[in-house]
Amino acid sequence: MFENIAKTIDHTALKADTKKEQIETLCSEAREYGFASVCVNPAWVELAAQRLQGSEVKVCTVIGFPLGANTPETKAFETKDAISKGAGEVDMVINIGALKEGDDELVERDIRAVVDAAAGQALTKVIIEASLLTDEEKVRACELAVKAGADYVKTSTGFSTGGATVEDITLMRKTVGPDIGVKASGGVRDRAGAEQMISAGATRIGASAGVSIVQGGASTSDY
Repeated sequence: MFENIAKTIDHTALKADTKKEQIETLCSEAREYGFASVCVNPAWVELAAQRLQGSEVKVCTVIGFPLGANTPETKAFETKDAISKGAGEVDMVINIGALKEGDDELVERDIRAVVDAAAGQALTKVIIEASLLTDEEKVRACELAVKAGADYVKTSTGFSTGGATVEDITLMRKTVGPDIGVKASGGVRDRAGAEQMISAGATRIGASAGVSIVQGGASTSDY
């Protein structure tokens, strides 16, 4: 299960003060270790695509990040723009307020706008920001993501009140079934933590500590 854990990792740098040199290092590490992707803010997509050209590492970016409170139209535009610059995966944040007040139609439309914009060009991962939700809301969010045609559901942005937990991964996997990806992100800092998430049902790990995870060590860094 853990033989090639690097292939499950989205090597991540999403802090607001990230500099060009850090993105270049991120891409070099991703090439060296064979990570699934680098996950960067939209402004860095073009640079990351250039640095990763000729490798199997994908460029992942974030949409409506980190609050999710953009319009569906804005998220669709962001998605198309990122793909045009080289993104092969997009992680979008749902409209959390809409979910919490029961406006499932808006949440589904919001997700579908990104799924449709990415269709045939990029994988779509849906960030539900689990730390802000009840279990019932987590289930609804995952069901709406599946209904809208997303490829993955994802726990967290890494910038809210909490990150991935084994309990949330277990619930999300149970909800979406075996055919949809589940991404654990936020607070996964070492090999043991990553293996726990995979055992619970995660098929992708979002972490800034990708090198430490692969090497079997621990890191104090996060998004």
